[in-house]
Amino acid sequence: MQVTKFTHSCLRLEHDGGVLVVDPGVFSEPEALDGADAVLITHEHPDHVDVAALTRALERRPIQVNGPASLAGVLGDAAEALVVVAPGESFTAAGVPVRTYGGQHAVIHPDIPVIQNIGYLFDEVVYHPGDALFAPDDVQVDTLFAPIHAPWSKFSEVLDFIRAVAPRRAYALHDGLLNANGFGVLDRQYTAMSNTDYRRLEPGTRIDA
Repeated sequence: MQVTKFTHSCLRLEHDGGVLVVDPGVFSEPEALDGADAVLITHEHPDHVDVAALTRALERRPIQVNGPASLAGVLGDAAEALVVVAPGESFTAAGVPVRTYGGQHAVIHPDIPVIQNIGYLFDEVVYHPGDALFAPDDVQVDTLFAPIHAPWSKFSEVLDFIRAVAPRRAYALHDGLLNANGFGVLDRQYTAMSNTDYRRLEPGTRIDA
């Protein structure tokens, strides 16, 4: 399986000719959706789902779309393609086995309602948690994509999350709001303290998983 990191929180997984895209949001490159057989969305925020881009992709070809039930309220016509998933489920998308975790978005502020969020584990190897720091306790994650920066997080919480998951390697996710100064600081800190092989990938970089 090959994984391509696109801007912010979007991943593209290619396996045996199938293409699976996770969280193609408004910060991500539109070409992430090219040829997609399935799209998995962690939650409804626009930096994780570009409704217009997803609608255009669905007009071009049928696509399996999975995500939490709350997505239906923002997808418009694209909601017809949505197959709702909840934590603790297993299914296949674009030929890739998937397991679901979590259930709730991290708290942004007590005045902001908490929404649904689903984390996805792909082929028992790659974990994308969306906007939550839920660590699976029933599997040894090999490759973690960790949300390193967000309005809802702080460095110590993300660091403890990476340590709790204890992957062989971790890559930066949810990094679209950072500039070069922020990248420099966080890259040094996570590299020094995460207890794993931590790296940040430039958009478009592909790795084997």
